[in-house]
Amino acid sequence: MPEVNPSSLPQQPSVPSAQKPRVRRPLRIALFGFGTVGSSVARILVESKPTGLELTHIYVRNVARRHVDWVPASVVWSEDAEAVLTSPDVDVVVELAGGLEPAGDWIRRALTAGKSVVTANKKLIALQGVELERLAVSNGGHLKYGAAVAGGIPVIPGLEQGLNGDRFERIEGILNGTCNFILSGMQEGLEYAPVLAAAQAKGYAEADPTEDVGGFDARAKLSILMRLALRVSVDPEEIVPQPITSITAVDFSYARDLGCTIRQIARAERSGEQIAATVGPMLVDLHSPLSWSRGTENMVVLSGHYGGDVVFSGHGAGGQPTAVAVVSDLLALAHGSRRVAIPSTPARVSAEFEVPHYIRFMVNDKPGIIADITVALASEGINIRAIVQKPGFPAHALPFVMTVEPCKSSALKRALECLRGKDYLLGDPLDLQMLE
Repeated sequence: MPEVNPSSLPQQPSVPSAQKPRVRRPLRIALFGFGTVGSSVARILVESKPTGLELTHIYVRNVARRHVDWVPASVVWSEDAEAVLTSPDVDVVVELAGGLEPAGDWIRRALTAGKSVVTANKKLIALQGVELERLAVSNGGHLKYGAAVAGGIPVIPGLEQGLNGDRFERIEGILNGTCNFILSGMQEGLEYAPVLAAAQAKGYAEADPTEDVGGFDARAKLSILMRLALRVSVDPEEIVPQPITSITAVDFSYARDLGCTIRQIARAERSGEQIAATVGPMLVDLHSPLSWSRGTENMVVLSGHYGGDVVFSGHGAGGQPTAVAVVSDLLALAHGSRRVAIPSTPARVSAEFEVPHYIRFMVNDKPGIIADITVALASEGINIRAIVQKPGFPAHALPFVMTVEPCKSSALKRALECLRGKDYLLGDPLDLQMLE
């Protein structure tokens, strides 16, 4: 048998017997804000102990009042924002205080220092998101805001990751849990005021609910979705919202007769180079998924050129669902995930949609009213689809409804303006878009 020369055999690389696998240090997290969402984030971090995350600091304005025993003694409570922002023991700042300032200053300083930031601050991201993302990139940090829209529903991660290959043409969504709670209650026959009081008692609505019921909260969220889905950067203040405060129980009664319900809808669409967006109460067909959302649930429907419609639905409001989104962003950072850069171009936004409309008039009845309204609509080329009048109302305060065929929003606005000041009108007509 021939001898084998050991030097001719393949040589294996030597592995030191003491070599150990590299262990990644947990991300050290500073929490700014300890309200409903902030305390829920802390609770998840303390109870679930997600791998790769460590809560090290909590910044609040009044430690003595906000301190809780269930947070580990190792966590530093502080009333000194400067000390927390400059601490070398902080890798990620989680901003949950809300508002533009001082939250914006905290985020800019953290990003400038090379730290990463996770936030649920939809107003700040809507107004300054592009600038803040550039700041993060230029300093080697990351900015994540998956909790800024629709709370615990992963619509932002979905757009960044799973749906980034599509080209979206339309967004329709229920983006405000407070309004959805109120309108769901009114659908059951209640009036606005008692349902609002119930929402405030449950903590769903602020003492001053204007931000929610006026549509300002939803338009900030819509502008974020427009940047990610339609790839346009718009000034959210160009989106003129319509409040839900003018909706009454009688509108829900008429809506039912038309096979619809009423929801606060945020919608935007691209038609060629034109971008249209609006937020307000709208009639929603009972066959639409948007009509199924109840209570504080949120829903987003995205219409893609290639993939068709995609629906996101779930609990969009409340501390725990939003906290889940925040912790999910933190885990993504801990495991090396980075935000997908989605380019967007600045764009002007209009309110010009061509859709059917529901118009509710409240009148002191007399002959010739229908003829007068028909002439005003005909002057703008608007066709009437139906006229509906319920019995049981006094002639001096009579509500009735007209629905019209799809028409441009601006044309209908001009037609209704022609009726302003008519002696039979007891108030401005209520004009709602109809989703079909």
